[in-house]
Amino acid sequence: MIRRDFYLNKLIRNMWNGEIKVITGIRRCGKSVLLFDLFYNYLLEHGAADDHILRLELDQRRYYRFRNPITLCEYVENIVNANPNEKYFLFVDEVQFTIKVKDKANDGIEVTIYDMLNELKSYKNLDVYVTGSNSRMLSKDIATEFRGRASQIHVYPLSFAEFYSYTGGDKRTALDKYMLYGGMPRITALDDESEKKSYLKNLYDELYVKDIVERNKLEREDILNSILDFVASQIGSLTNPTNIANALSSMRKEDINSSLVSSYLSHTMDAFLIEMARRYDVKGKTYFNYPNKYYYKDIGLRNARLNYRQFDPGHIMENIIYNELVRRGYSVDVGVVTERKHSERIQREIDFVVNDADRRIYIQSAYQMDTEKKENSELQSLHLTGDFFKKNVIRMDIPHNFYDDNGFYHCNLIDFLLGDVDIF
Repeated sequence: MIRRDFYLNKLIRNMWNGEIKVITGIRRCGKSVLLFDLFYNYLLEHGAADDHILRLELDQRRYYRFRNPITLCEYVENIVNANPNEKYFLFVDEVQFTIKVKDKANDGIEVTIYDMLNELKSYKNLDVYVTGSNSRMLSKDIATEFRGRASQIHVYPLSFAEFYSYTGGDKRTALDKYMLYGGMPRITALDDESEKKSYLKNLYDELYVKDIVERNKLEREDILNSILDFVASQIGSLTNPTNIANALSSMRKEDINSSLVSSYLSHTMDAFLIEMARRYDVKGKTYFNYPNKYYYKDIGLRNARLNYRQFDPGHIMENIIYNELVRRGYSVDVGVVTERKHSERIQREIDFVVNDADRRIYIQSAYQMDTEKKENSELQSLHLTGDFFKKNVIRMDIPHNFYDDNGFYHCNLIDFLLGDVDIF
């Protein structure tokens, strides 16, 4: 089993905090395994009795009766009330399968699972955890229902560190595989290359796309697919709904409305399939409305979307760095600095402006800087910031890490992804 200590430790830190723990994330990223295997085993190893961990998997037939939230609540209450001095844990998986019911004991008022779980939350000897998502209800919706009353633990596909902890072997070989197939956990169990490609393509087409279409009742699945293709081909590049609409209109020979594109993009972000990075004016300290950048939550899904035809390591590396920074909990924007040349004002880009509370760093992603021209191009924007925040250049073409004469820290990508360097 793949170790996911990053998330396991989050669950451990939030134990008995008086809130419902909601585990969110893209489908098939390992939410259920985290709760029902890794966290469950942790509790057993630290003294919890098996019969004090109440596990309800609502997609399993033997637990169907608990889709009725009142039945679920009464079942749990009977147990925790019988032993008020003993501690219990409640795990509810696939919580979206629950139904609304009328409470006959309260004049037929309609109640939901959220009403019942909030009632259970009041028990001092019960710690509650939930997970789930499908086309009916995404894990994002579940977290929203508990807003202000829950702790959210957002799970990403495997990071490279998690991937490598399982695969081992030569680090560069492992990274090459990760850059191609990404970090969906099931990938690690498949040996055949064609099986990996088939799994990711089916996951994309049969799960994510259909979920988005069904959930949002979309009439133009063909346009959704075209948008996903376009975004996949443009990771690391600036764009906006208008640009996408214009490009699709030209390719499809029909008028595509930018409002429709914007709406469909929002649906893909709600499903945790892609994420948007906003542009930030470093000196002006303001955000631009457009254009922005879009990144895939899993690079393997992105590559599968393009049928592995467009393997551009520089942009793939940038996507992976973005995902890693966000996974670590940082606020990440695309930086913009303005250079004045004679009467011209030229905007230069910093790949990532990374904030952690009151700390900030700049990061430039550079697959390789093998010429002086390339080096000047990559580093120019860092020279223009006019401040003293740390400036990092993450690269694939250096065997060790070092500070250059400008004070910029050059870091090997693998060392960064494995957490072997402190970027701050």
